[in-house]
Amino acid sequence: MERLKTELIQRAKDNAPALTPEQFYTGSTGMLLVKAPIPYTTESRFDLHVAARHPAGMPRREGLTGHRLGARDPAPWRVEGLPIEHPARMWRQAADEWSVDDLIIAGDNLVLPKRQLLTIDDLHAEIAALRRGNAKLLKAVEEIRVGAESSEESTLRLVLVRAGLPRPELNWDLRAANGRFIARLDICWPRHRVASEYDGRVHAEDDKQFARDADRWDEVRHVNWDLVRILSHHVRPDPQVAVDKVARALYSAGWRPGRD
Repeated sequence: MERLKTELIQRAKDNAPALTPEQFYTGSTGMLLVKAPIPYTTESRFDLHVAARHPAGMPRREGLTGHRLGARDPAPWRVEGLPIEHPARMWRQAADEWSVDDLIIAGDNLVLPKRQLLTIDDLHAEIAALRRGNAKLLKAVEEIRVGAESSEESTLRLVLVRAGLPRPELNWDLRAANGRFIARLDICWPRHRVASEYDGRVHAEDDKQFARDADRWDEVRHVNWDLVRILSHHVRPDPQVAVDKVARALYSAGWRPGRD
């Protein structure tokens, strides 16, 4: 996926001089240019998506997929000098092909405050501008949360909450009694002093980062928090493994289904 993304971004840059003033990147191309997560694919190559709005004609050029969108006031955006569709519009348009979970994961990324791209209100406004076919979008926007900083965190949160576990806090700062910062917890339940985080392989391949993480895990446990590490094989192919690990920690801390 990383190779495909890098190749597509380079193709978008190479193709940019051929775009007319009415044309812009959209779809998965535009989403990648704003560094939003897109669905996993087994394809060997991503399509280059270029669009124009009525009355301009559909872009037709070898090596790209053209789209002719309905007439609408322009909302020009540029990323690294490249013209793209407005991110809220791209997110809404993605509903034609993406699953609800794909929309949630991308939405989590787009509304991250540190990115300063969109707010959840922006997504609601985009849905409201759509006259029909918004059931999937409405379902997705209700589960988008501010604070998830990776697609893995979003996926893990969805798995846990849909299994009936309580709604967690996201990227919550854990501090010692004297106010000293200890760790930023990806997913946590402060009331129960339980936290969970998804460990990607990239950390394990970086010795220095792994050492820092190990020290942080020790500090979290030293202040009597239970930290549940989730690895990729705990989520795929059977996410119940991750659910069981976190549920056991919450149950040991006093949580009971239906009570809190």
